[in-house]
Amino acid sequence: MTIIRNALTALAAAMLFFSAQAFADATLTFVKGDVRVGNDTASVNQRVFSGATVNTGVGAQAILRFDDQQQVVLNQNTTFKITDFRYRADEPRGDRAVFDLLRGALRFITGIVGSRNPNIVALRVPQATIGVRGTDFMVALVNPVYVNVISGSISTTNAAGSVVFGAGSIGQVASTSTLAAPIPASALPAAASSAFADLAAAQVSAAATATAGTATGAATSAAATAPSAGIGAAVAVGIGAAVIGTAVKSSSTTQH
Repeated sequence: MTIIRNALTALAAAMLFFSAQAFADATLTFVKGDVRVGNDTASVNQRVFSGATVNTGVGAQAILRFDDQQQVVLNQNTTFKITDFRYRADEPRGDRAVFDLLRGALRFITGIVGSRNPNIVALRVPQATIGVRGTDFMVALVNPVYVNVISGSISTTNAAGSVVFGAGSIGQVASTSTLAAPIPASALPAAASSAFADLAAAQVSAAATATAGTATGAATSAAATAPSAGIGAAVAVGIGAAVIGTAVKSSSTTQH
């Protein structure tokens, strides 16, 4: 009886483990330097669950690939929380996608959830909530927050209202009570400019960039996928766009 009981216990534990793995939300596809999930050192191919916080140290970088093909690139000195992510291929009504950027900078490339249910995707920063529309964009928290849209569009919503930024746009949100505003690339502080250059050169997969859309054409695809794009290409596509997209103030303060 003892042997049978122990075998059943082991089987139950194995089933629980594999069930948890099946319903994890993301995989760390790239880890450089000191990267932690919670307080534990992270590793490549590690599965990460909703509710987890990922931290990167000095000189570190990490890439999270979610089960819906969404990707998030974390730059150095960044704290990112997967607040509520739920995805099942055959259950679109159950989709959830809420994230918090608490520190640092990231690149966010939407996946299937962002494509089929864009209104439920929210990246929260201290100054605003960012909504997406088939998007590849970057955010840097250097007080204030700066956004840089590579493709698609985003909305930034806070107590002052909502502003939409299209591909090629760079914007700034100074506080929760200040409306977001477009700025030229030349107005970016060095810390934000450097972070955007690093993130634009990140080696993200073709699947995610295809999901995000092709609004910016072949030049964007090259910068998004080239492992050695370097600072020059990153600046050319990521932060050097000559035309700042139109910012539109909405009369509604509803989050997008």
